[in-house]
Amino acid sequence: MPRMLPALMLGLAVASSATAGRTPRSITNPILPSGPDPWIVRQGDTFYYMNTLGTRLTIRKTTDLARLAEAAEITVWTPPSSGPNAQSIWAPELHRIDGAWYIYYTAAEGGHDEDAHRGIFVIENKGDDPTEGTWTDRGRLETEHSGIDGTTFVNAGKRYFVYSPYVGPDSDLAIVEMANPWTLTGPETIIARPDRDWERRGGRPILEAPEFLAGPKGDLFLSYSASACWSDDYAIGMLSAPAGSDPLNPGTWTKMPQPVIAKAPDEGVYAPGHNGFFTARDGTNWIVYHANSAPGMKCTSARAPYIQRFVWSQSGMPMFARPTAARVEFVLQK
Repeated sequence: MPRMLPALMLGLAVASSATAGRTPRSITNPILPSGPDPWIVRQGDTFYYMNTLGTRLTIRKTTDLARLAEAAEITVWTPPSSGPNAQSIWAPELHRIDGAWYIYYTAAEGGHDEDAHRGIFVIENKGDDPTEGTWTDRGRLETEHSGIDGTTFVNAGKRYFVYSPYVGPDSDLAIVEMANPWTLTGPETIIARPDRDWERRGGRPILEAPEFLAGPKGDLFLSYSASACWSDDYAIGMLSAPAGSDPLNPGTWTKMPQPVIAKAPDEGVYAPGHNGFFTARDGTNWIVYHANSAPGMKCTSARAPYIQRFVWSQSGMPMFARPTAARVEFVLQK
């Protein structure tokens, strides 16, 4: 089951797509000097970007990703001084759902900055532009376990929530149906555990940062990051489920045996992980993730956001190239 394209083939595909339509723009990795847990979503001609800052939620807004660094960081929410979401504001995701904007983020309780007191929270903005208007606190999602890194997706008319719960010494992946963007309903199911050697590096077995990807033939894909974020072997894995399957049934999900994106020391890319997916205006598909530029940099704000294009195989599988060094440029439509 092929899952990677040679870098040369991918480069040719990107260059070819850039010759049609609008004037191309070159983007050099990393796209910002720092930005752990990056997230990009496009609405019309506008890209919105978020990443972990720890103390607040901000959004950068731009029509040209090549100029993302010039876009102001607009603070849209700051945590209260106390309470269940007072500190360690991590992993923001911005979603457009039924005409409103929602940000899912991880936070810890004031005075208790440890795993047992972490959860996923959501805020809502009914305006057209998430950098303007009023954000309403919809509170903590009532998951069965404490945990981090929540995301949401729709399949066959139903909305689901996936996150990384702390289950004993492990961090797993769990899924549950949603009644609305801030309310969970029905039983919660563990669909993956860190049972591979490459998912247990750095002294702790971890699966985290799930992200949904809809396949062109109806298959479901769920990426995740594995191993401790402070390990150079932090990497991106992938689950898949066939078209028409029930996402709540753990038996429908198959784990790919190896990472789809892992460190590339020859390219100066270490610990790639915590990704998101987005599309460019020309319909091309892209992945964004953070990585370190040298070994031993661990899990700090020095992690920077990288993007690269991916394509689909004829059988409907996502195919990812190796991580790409800062000296390589990508082409996106202006």
